[in-house]
Amino acid sequence: MHPTCWSSCWWEETQFLNSAKRFSLLLLNLEEYYFEQHTANHIQNKGGQNERKIRGSLKICSKSVIFEPDAISQPIIKIPLRDCIKIGKHGENGSNRHFAKTKSGEISLIFSQVYFIKEHNIVAPYKIERGEMEYVFELDVSGKVEDVVETLLQLHRASCLDKLGDQTAMITAILQSRLARTSFDKNRFQSVSEKLHMECKAEMVTPLVTNPGHVCITDTNLYFQPLNGHPKPVVQITLQDVRRIYKRRHGLMPLGLEVFCTEDDLCSDIYLKFYEPQDRDDLYFYIATYLEHHVAERTAESYTLQWQRGHLSNYQYLLHLNNLADRSCNDLSQYPVFPWVIDDYCSAELDLSNPGTFRDLSRPVGALNKERLERLLTRYQEMPEPKFMYGSHYSSPGYVLFYLVRIAPEYMLCLQNGRFDNADRMFNRFALMPHLPVLRLSNYKRAMFASKNWIQKCQEMPRNTDCIAETWKNCLDGATDFKELIPEFYGDDVSFLVNSLKLDLGKRQGGQMVDDVELPPWARSPEDFLQKSKDALESNYVSEHLHEWIDLIFGYKQKGSDAIGAHNVFHPLTYEGGVDLNSIEDPDEKVAMLTQILEFGQTPKQLFVTPHPRRITPKFKNFSQTCSHNAPLADSPVSPGEESFEDLTEESKSLAWNNITKLQLHEQYKIHKEAVTGIAVSCNGSSVFTTSQDSTLKMFSKESKMLQRSISFSNMALSSCLLLPGDATVISSSWDNNVYFYSIAFARRQDTLMGHDDAVSKICWHDNRLYSASWDSTVKVWSGVPAEMTCTRRQRFDMLAELEHDVSVDTISLNAASTLLVSGTKEGTVNIWDLTTATILHQIPCHSGTVCDTAFSPDSRHVLSTGEDGCLNVIDVQTGMLISSLTSDEPQRCFIWDGNSVLSGSQSGELLVWDLLGGKISERIQGHTGAVTCIWMNEQCSSIITGGEDRQIMFWKLQY
Repeated sequence: MHPTCWSSCWWEETQFLNSAKRFSLLLLNLEEYYFEQHTANHIQNKGGQNERKIRGSLKICSKSVIFEPDAISQPIIKIPLRDCIKIGKHGENGSNRHFAKTKSGEISLIFSQVYFIKEHNIVAPYKIERGEMEYVFELDVSGKVEDVVETLLQLHRASCLDKLGDQTAMITAILQSRLARTSFDKNRFQSVSEKLHMECKAEMVTPLVTNPGHVCITDTNLYFQPLNGHPKPVVQITLQDVRRIYKRRHGLMPLGLEVFCTEDDLCSDIYLKFYEPQDRDDLYFYIATYLEHHVAERTAESYTLQWQRGHLSNYQYLLHLNNLADRSCNDLSQYPVFPWVIDDYCSAELDLSNPGTFRDLSRPVGALNKERLERLLTRYQEMPEPKFMYGSHYSSPGYVLFYLVRIAPEYMLCLQNGRFDNADRMFNRFALMPHLPVLRLSNYKRAMFASKNWIQKCQEMPRNTDCIAETWKNCLDGATDFKELIPEFYGDDVSFLVNSLKLDLGKRQGGQMVDDVELPPWARSPEDFLQKSKDALESNYVSEHLHEWIDLIFGYKQKGSDAIGAHNVFHPLTYEGGVDLNSIEDPDEKVAMLTQILEFGQTPKQLFVTPHPRRITPKFKNFSQTCSHNAPLADSPVSPGEESFEDLTEESKSLAWNNITKLQLHEQYKIHKEAVTGIAVSCNGSSVFTTSQDSTLKMFSKESKMLQRSISFSNMALSSCLLLPGDATVISSSWDNNVYFYSIAFARRQDTLMGHDDAVSKICWHDNRLYSASWDSTVKVWSGVPAEMTCTRRQRFDMLAELEHDVSVDTISLNAASTLLVSGTKEGTVNIWDLTTATILHQIPCHSGTVCDTAFSPDSRHVLSTGEDGCLNVIDVQTGMLISSLTSDEPQRCFIWDGNSVLSGSQSGELLVWDLLGGKISERIQGHTGAVTCIWMNEQCSSIITGGEDRQIMFWKLQY
């Protein structure tokens, strides 16, 4: 993922805004539409000696008239329709003579206020001229005058309505009427052979702006045609290029759809807002159907696994979570949110090895200052329902533009009605609701302004400089400032910190001009500041604690009692489902509510409902892991010219798993009369022991390639087998409720454990303890050493623990240290047990049928399970969270894995290689003619044996 993707979006837009074509939709008011344009002349001093014509284009918008001169030395003129006194043809008198037959192609506007924008193409606060005045515009096509005047009069009536809700309703009706009278121009299709699937009305969303038009999807392309033809006649996206699509909520309503043509970039190719949820869902269906066989769908959990195992950086993971939680660079009310991670902005040097350097990530910004938190909690206790702790959000359009004003000045001017913020609050401004009118908000209004001094406190915010240290200080101490950061603080592009556009951002009270952002002492330059910020984000401390912040923003502490306990409660309107706008009948209240939602900020969509797992931070054990570009050799546990046996073993394992897709069948033998159920191999690899549903335990010599022994303990199936340390004894479990111990040296049964009331399904052994799973719904732990054949007495096994389940247990597995056990049941539940206390840690119902196999990852951080439902599920051991789920079209009966890749045996007999981090099947290998029932790999990962329902055992080799 490119770390500067967000800044590049801003720069592309900034370059467009500063091109010769100076007009952009950002010159409109918020929630205003641009309808049409006409080439025209602005006639200055009409009829006078100094009459002058300025060539340009006249743009009709829903709340204003805008004239853009061709000459960039001339300012753009914006006349608000609500400030118009009279609109008509020039030279006519009387309100009823606007449309008299005349050859005049001139339109007259008499108004009380006008804005001048971008004179000499310089981005600056708008200049305002007040007082009654008249402007005359001459259209190139005189026949258009009547239509334009009628449109202006209609829009003027809408702008002059007393109630904001009525204004919005009338403008919406005008817009919908225009959309209904037009349709997508099929001549814009890339090919005459394209087949139309769907056409509907929608709006293209960019920051602070929505542009209405028509969406059209064919069998090969997605199109959007703006109603006004701006900024280009049609936007076209080839479906073959699409990699990801996401349903979005816009204004807390399920109306958005964002399309990406890249795998990792967070800048989308188009963001659409629909008028009806069904239109959005239908378009999503068409694109998703096309992508179904081309692109793997990503979930938050699949990214969690990649992040945990170090395949995603903290930065990349947070970007993916923001994306999945409806955060988009096209929607400033839902811009990606990143945490403050550094707490030290005063020291000359930044010490990332000192925990005191970092912010407490387990607390929201509002709870970092204990004294301020106490005041907020007091107000919270006194507040009527609905209660909230914080009067502003951690992310809002104002906060985003506060950080980005130097690269996105026109966005700030749009948000602030043509003004930059007060110079003393630059890069530390209060951006709660700059445009929110005080309207009737029923219960929400009463809650919002519960404290009598709330507005006053907002106005009394300390005015600090454009300084990162002061910004952080105000986030800690300010009465209403709880903002977090944005991705740019951890990217590579320093442009948002530098006033490269030489914007006039005003003077502070001391007379100093606002220019570049003031950096902390430990940053030698903007580049150094970003590099150290990135280093801090990727540091061990943040890696070990980032999950705590994720719990607050995207996880289980976002809502409910856990949020209250974490002091993480914001206004109800910021949460998904906080209000149903469709249920509000009063149009004024509905508009006010929507405005508040869009400008106050929105809480991300909740992604996790259980505690988020920790990241696996490496504990360096060998030279190859420790010796990085900045790690001293003296810290390495082995010398550079030496490799330990452990290093070689790990290297061998890594090499084997990297080449697991190159597995090739070497030999195969049919040695049983029924399905093979278990495989055990002697330490030297010469003897292979197998169990089968034909009730026999067989010993096969790999060297002589001959069957050496066949043992039958009963007439019922054997379910599994294992070799005890020393290769002297084989243990087999049986459907006859027993566990049998067979002495290899003496070639006879030496012990029988009658320990269950139903079939024994699986056994494990570690450190003189036997673990047996049974269909009698228990897993039992036994102690004892099998009797030596030279002894006359038989061994007595003592039961140490009984792990009770609700239904039969089909499979069990131990972690490497044998401190944890995982069991899988007939009804699809995976259970993780703490063997030191014989208590259950997690119970996860993650399969819709029987659990076929389970196993811990080598580091014991994860459990993988397969089931009859065809799913492969990865579970975090610490939290019990299901963090990845992949699906195949058939059950995977058994598997082995290294934590990242899986080799599974399927019901059809294929061996499948899975890339868990990539969320896909990497290879399909033809194997047995029936289901693969068991699989074995040696410790060095150099030898693999499989058994199947076809009664065969197969020996596999890796091709390097």
